[in-house]
Amino acid sequence: MRIDSERLPQHLKRGLSPLYVIFGEELLLALEAADRIRSAAAAAGFQERKVLIAETGFDWGELLAAASSLSLFAARRILDLRIPSGKPGKEGAEALTALADSPPEETVVLISLQRVDRQTQAAKWFEALENRGIAIHAAAVPRARLTAWIAQRLSLQDQQASEDTLAFVADRVEGNLMAAHQEVQKLALLFPPGELPFDKVKDAVLDVARFDVFELGPVLLRGERAHFVRMMDGLRGEGVATPLVLWAIAEEARALARVQGLTAHAMPLPQAMREARVWGPRQQLLPKALGRLSRRTLIDILARSAEVDRMIKGLRQGDAWDALLSLGLSLMPSR
Repeated sequence: MRIDSERLPQHLKRGLSPLYVIFGEELLLALEAADRIRSAAAAAGFQERKVLIAETGFDWGELLAAASSLSLFAARRILDLRIPSGKPGKEGAEALTALADSPPEETVVLISLQRVDRQTQAAKWFEALENRGIAIHAAAVPRARLTAWIAQRLSLQDQQASEDTLAFVADRVEGNLMAAHQEVQKLALLFPPGELPFDKVKDAVLDVARFDVFELGPVLLRGERAHFVRMMDGLRGEGVATPLVLWAIAEEARALARVQGLTAHAMPLPQAMREARVWGPRQQLLPKALGRLSRRTLIDILARSAEVDRMIKGLRQGDAWDALLSLGLSLMPSR
């Protein structure tokens, strides 16, 4: 059975399938679909998880061994297989077909693929997975539907916007769904629930585009203390919203803490970064940042982030900008 990723929440309300395959053009929707399935499985008692990444040189016997071993235990588990290339090869195709024919008991199998072309969708292994499980298509959102998509995401955070406002945001992100997602998240940080005024939304979007608050993350990971101080001065001088700056700083601290925790449990660093959703250039920057920060330091920074949030909301006295500057510098200890 095949469904669109937007229909997945309704499907999960009716119960879990033992087998899911996620594929498609839109990475954001694929990631969200996988998160929803894992969350639903955890809520249903599937507390343990085995993650396999079928990269070059992967031993497909490991998949079948994992599937057969899971059924030997009473614990309900998730078998989480990622195939970045979307093409398992001959040996992988045979293993996936065997898995579809005889799925393990007390297990939710989650298979994540990248973009899958029509020829691959017609392959016997893919058809076997689709026929015996749920294939979730993370389809690209066309420009004509993007305003409706943004409106739906705003409604999830109890916000609404006019057609003009939605069209403006859609034009600014130029069809990039990940960028649209970031803009929607930002509006939740900047404005309370309710109708979003066009002028303020326009100013917020243009401010971020001009002052590059999202560039704080790479600067923090590179440890460029002087550059960070200059950026903070510029952002403060132009009145950029403090909740957005806090989000940019805390997001890097959370990613670092997440990766550090996963590697401490013997997970390889590349896999840990994928689990923590560290993509693109950040994958090259994050390892060096990890080397200069202890677990205790990261936990302290996250705790301080919560205190800065209270300061921004007026629940604690202090200068929020000074606190933000100190928080960011803590991620870049001087040598």
